[in-house]
Amino acid sequence: MLDALQRPFPRARPRRQRLSPLAAREARWGLLFLAPWIIGFFAFTLLPMIATLIFTFTNVNLAQEEPLRFVGLKNYQDLLNDSQTWRSLGVTLKFAVLQLPVTLVVPFSVALLLNSRHLRGSSLFRVLFFVPYVVPFVAGILVWGSMLNPETGWINGALEAVGVSDPPNWLQDTGWVYPALVLIGLWGIGGGIVVNQAGLKSIPTELYDAAVVDGAGWWAQLRNVTIPMMSPVIFYTLILGIVEVLQYFLAALVLNNGTGEPGGATLFYNLYLYKQFFTFQNMSYGATLAWLLFLLTLGVTVVVFRLSRRWVYYAGDR
Repeated sequence: MLDALQRPFPRARPRRQRLSPLAAREARWGLLFLAPWIIGFFAFTLLPMIATLIFTFTNVNLAQEEPLRFVGLKNYQDLLNDSQTWRSLGVTLKFAVLQLPVTLVVPFSVALLLNSRHLRGSSLFRVLFFVPYVVPFVAGILVWGSMLNPETGWINGALEAVGVSDPPNWLQDTGWVYPALVLIGLWGIGGGIVVNQAGLKSIPTELYDAAVVDGAGWWAQLRNVTIPMMSPVIFYTLILGIVEVLQYFLAALVLNNGTGEPGGATLFYNLYLYKQFFTFQNMSYGATLAWLLFLLTLGVTVVVFRLSRRWVYYAGDR
């Protein structure tokens, strides 16, 4: 009897409240306005992802007339045994080590400079930095290819003018091609500058006033106020930078026609994937490469999200 009394009574399930006519009408209108995005997501994102996943288990190759059949894990076995896959992945990671810090530090530093009270005409400089961001990237790459030309480019001409007798062959030297690509990437940092400057504008001035009262100088304010308050913006740009650098290939495709020159140093993973899809028309193997890139990007971003708990500060947190 006592055991029966001590048992918890089952909780009654709360009844679902029916929406009022006004709330139901607002929900229908909301779904109607969301419908284009939902339809686009299913048609152009979800269904292609499912299709590429199915391709990885088939032998779809538009260059060869073979009957469509299920091949199981053959494409994944070929991927594990393909040395070029891992070589191109190594090229991408090597370039990311150089590119990613630059894409984080330079826009943040320029935004700090433009946010300075002592700089006149910051609005004009902000526009000038942002204008290249809206220029088509392919056109910008072609312009930079001409500027980095070892014989006719004005960059080497300027180096010779200041006394450099043997300027680098930027795009045909394995030791200089990555700095050249990073330099080209600085052409489009205008978006990052605007994002960082917006984050700097949102920092309460009272924090700087309190830091000044405590005797903090510029460096102490940067380390103890600016960077902690900017950590969500830095985290945001870091995630975008990781995704972009793992998918990097357009500059190498335009400048060297996708050959990977010099010496395979520009045969990035996404370029190798692109060639499998559109040059060799091997849809199944290209889809397998794409899923490996997706899983790699997902894994890296999950790790960064986990580590962000240690250094990203949100004003609403305790």
